[in-house]
Amino acid sequence: MRAATVADLFAFDEVIDVRSPAEFAEDRVPGALSLPVLDDAERARVGTLYKQVSAFEAKKVGAALVSRNIAQHLETHFADKPRSYRPLVYCWRGGSRSGAMTHILQKIGFAAVQLEGGYKAYRRHVVAELARLPATLHYRVICGPTGSGKSRLLAALEQAGAQVLDLEALAAHRGSLLGALPGAPQPQQKGFESAVWAALARFDPAWPVYVESESKRIGALTVPEALIAAMRASPCVRIEAPLAARVQLLTEDYAHFLADPETLNARLAHLVELRGSETVAAWQALARAGAWPELVAALLEQHYDPAYRKSLAHNYAPRPDDLALHAESLAPEAVRALARAIVA
Repeated sequence: MRAATVADLFAFDEVIDVRSPAEFAEDRVPGALSLPVLDDAERARVGTLYKQVSAFEAKKVGAALVSRNIAQHLETHFADKPRSYRPLVYCWRGGSRSGAMTHILQKIGFAAVQLEGGYKAYRRHVVAELARLPATLHYRVICGPTGSGKSRLLAALEQAGAQVLDLEALAAHRGSLLGALPGAPQPQQKGFESAVWAALARFDPAWPVYVESESKRIGALTVPEALIAAMRASPCVRIEAPLAARVQLLTEDYAHFLADPETLNARLAHLVELRGSETVAAWQALARAGAWPELVAALLEQHYDPAYRKSLAHNYAPRPDDLALHAESLAPEAVRALARAIVA
């Protein structure tokens, strides 16, 4: 096999990305391993030579660097691979970087294959599929005000065997002003889209996909247009829960703010224009006093619930085929029971 296409991506023992670490960090084939043949500084050096001196000088220096880096990978990652090992190798556009790695692996005796068109071909495939795939699936959208356990319910639905698309998990963000996850930066937009595509591609169109009622943006990331349109045209599972249960859940899920009220207050300051300085100052005073149940209840009643009702009416309006469920408790076992009821 001389070269593989994007359709063959997952037919190999491993997918090897030989681009630089910065290229890999922005986006890559899901599950790919980073084994760069040029690091970021080396790639910049070769590129500068190409532009300022000549292609010949750039290739001469690049060949030496690539050879040394491939040798290191041979002595480490590839050292224990059996003769039957069959990797797929790609670079930016299926050129010299992946060609060099593939050639050497083949000369050793491995059935290595180069991805035709490289990452650029993969990226074109993802963009095209994100425009096509969403409409081939049918969705059940989990709706409910902030703190009603939508993310917990998605996890319980997945445990119960349902197909689940957890966009907030893929985006590493809970989707609100306070939604950034501590120590977990969001992926780049292209990386997020790759993760969404990989999830959609594995779903069976014969069964529903459960997804949360997201807006177009999750933190700094944008949900693909065709997907958000399909979600908004789908029936909802509407969860209702008492205020006390929602306060308890949010106190648990946002515990990192309890240990750092000043960071929380800095975030709340962004709401002054929307809710007024007096209201925000009152919230900040509750945070400094450690009055967490009171603060969470106030945020829900004065900010999150009005905003959610407005968004829901516009984007996920009630339909005759919606399912309405009441959850008196949002404790783990209660959420698991709710998931079983929905699946049944």
